[in-house]
Amino acid sequence: MRFAELKNYAGELRDFQLRLGIVGLLVLAAFGLLLARFVWLQVLQHDAYRAKAEENRIAVVPVAPSRGLVLDRTGEVLARNYLAYTLEIFPAQVRNLESTIAQLAEFVDIQPRDRARFRKLLQETRNAESLPIRTRLTDEEVARIAANRWRFTGVDIKARLFRQYPYGEIASHVIGYIGRITTRDLERLEEQELDANYRGSDYIGKAGIEASYQQELHGITGLERVEIDAAGRGIRALSRVPAQAGNNIGLTLDIRLQEVAERAFGERRGALVAIEPSTGGVLAFVSKPGYDPNLFVDGIDPQSWEALNNSPDHPLNNRAIAGVYPPGSTFKPYMALAALELGKRTARTTINDPGYFVFGDRRFRDSKPGGHGTVDMYKSIVMSSDVYYYMLANDLGIDAIAGFMKRFGFGTRTGIDLEGEAAGVLPSPEWKQARFSRPEQQKWYAGETISVGIGQGYNAYTPAQLAQALATLANNGDMFRPRLVSHVDNARTGERRYVEPQLVRQVQLRPEHLAVVKHAMAGVNTEGTAARAFAGAQYSSGGKTGTAQVVGMKQNEKYDETKVAEHLRDHSLYIVFAPLEGPKIALVVLVENGGFGARAAAPVARTVLDYFLLGKLPATPRKPAPVAEVRTDAASD
Repeated sequence: MRFAELKNYAGELRDFQLRLGIVGLLVLAAFGLLLARFVWLQVLQHDAYRAKAEENRIAVVPVAPSRGLVLDRTGEVLARNYLAYTLEIFPAQVRNLESTIAQLAEFVDIQPRDRARFRKLLQETRNAESLPIRTRLTDEEVARIAANRWRFTGVDIKARLFRQYPYGEIASHVIGYIGRITTRDLERLEEQELDANYRGSDYIGKAGIEASYQQELHGITGLERVEIDAAGRGIRALSRVPAQAGNNIGLTLDIRLQEVAERAFGERRGALVAIEPSTGGVLAFVSKPGYDPNLFVDGIDPQSWEALNNSPDHPLNNRAIAGVYPPGSTFKPYMALAALELGKRTARTTINDPGYFVFGDRRFRDSKPGGHGTVDMYKSIVMSSDVYYYMLANDLGIDAIAGFMKRFGFGTRTGIDLEGEAAGVLPSPEWKQARFSRPEQQKWYAGETISVGIGQGYNAYTPAQLAQALATLANNGDMFRPRLVSHVDNARTGERRYVEPQLVRQVQLRPEHLAVVKHAMAGVNTEGTAARAFAGAQYSSGGKTGTAQVVGMKQNEKYDETKVAEHLRDHSLYIVFAPLEGPKIALVVLVENGGFGARAAAPVARTVLDYFLLGKLPATPRKPAPVAEVRTDAASD
């Protein structure tokens, strides 16, 4: 019994050795797998995983280029850049934006308008990497945020270049402004295959030269390889491909002349365009009222946007190229030229002006009760006889008028280097058929031609068109495309590329006919409707006053300016070129609801010409003469 109870040590040893062998094989297999995985990761996939590790350690950051400057013809800077710090939020990294902003407000001053602007930017640029909640931080604010940055996820301080417009509202419709890149902007850049060059850029030109010369001003985006920590913050720069600054834009504009012109308007609305006839260079370009483009740099706050967008004066409208107005009697010199060129009148041909012209059952009245008596072409322009041009329009016919005026660019965009230009309306039977849908509206009536002859009716042109036409007349028929940019300077090489004058066409006019019209326009300023405004001028000039109706008057109804709402009063116009021989400037002035052309618009032109030709600054702003005007159904001058 004792021997049966003895253990089988030999069997147990074999079982143990078997189990040990199996475990050893499993351990060996596990180490084999680990070794194989090690070889796979460290040898076969070494390059791939090293690249991934580098990607986690190194970020490739686009470097936005410095935007080019905008300068006037004398080198005065109109748009420049400055460096400032901004407090930025990365929306994708922040769980609760409102809570984060509230906590940030404990360290920096965040006003309600900052919050409103941030929300507006968040709606407009949903895919933005980061958005500013506060811009232009003080050194103390930067220090406070830097010391407490560990508290915030998705918040950083960035050094940014900001745009600045040192002249504020002056020339705002020329220079324009920049704003945050929106989703729509990105879509447009993608369509143009330009989006790669805008990585890292937050701003783009929205209006004026900033928009029309955006690609020149923007520059070329650079790249920077930055080592980052686990939180994604930059530690140090490893390499850099520098960005190339945008090109500088030199304008034909004279900012001092621009200042004089804008101040001459005072608080009145209107537009002014001054062109150098021999080149098409724009010397002054006014749309009043303007706006401060600095408001848009950080993203305009809702209150300021509301004030601009809903203002009854429409300060965001560029009246000089987008506003269309009847030319009034400033149309008459071209009508006179048409009469001479087409053989319908001679300079000596006279008519009797009794103060009205009867056509069918309608009486078209002159601005002067009782009329001007015997009128030849010189007197028709100098004293602005409406009856003379009623009769002339009837004799010429609408087709001849439209055909001749088209040669001067009426009803056609000038091609000025700004966006948003309107074409205006040069009335004709063809235009009316295209404009209206009902057959009874499409028919051209002979009586409609009569009003066209004095610059009324369907006539509607931009101040820029009027300026181009006047410059063409002053330049003896040579028409140049108006341009605001004189040259582009390459910021990297310093090379200057000039924007050459572009001759649009040569309007064939007989010199003796031009001489008749120019002589009459000179008489306007010496003995005619603008004589008072140009009394004592130390230079020769040729001009024409104009008054354009805003609302039509019933037949025999008298117009009393004092009894009409301000926004329904007549527009005041004046065109002038100077000096008479060898004109250096062609100028168009429009004062909205200013009334008599000689009273409101001509004094503005006199102020501008005095400065341009004589360097004379006005001692005090010119004020319009007292309201004392009564008009019948024809616009007066």
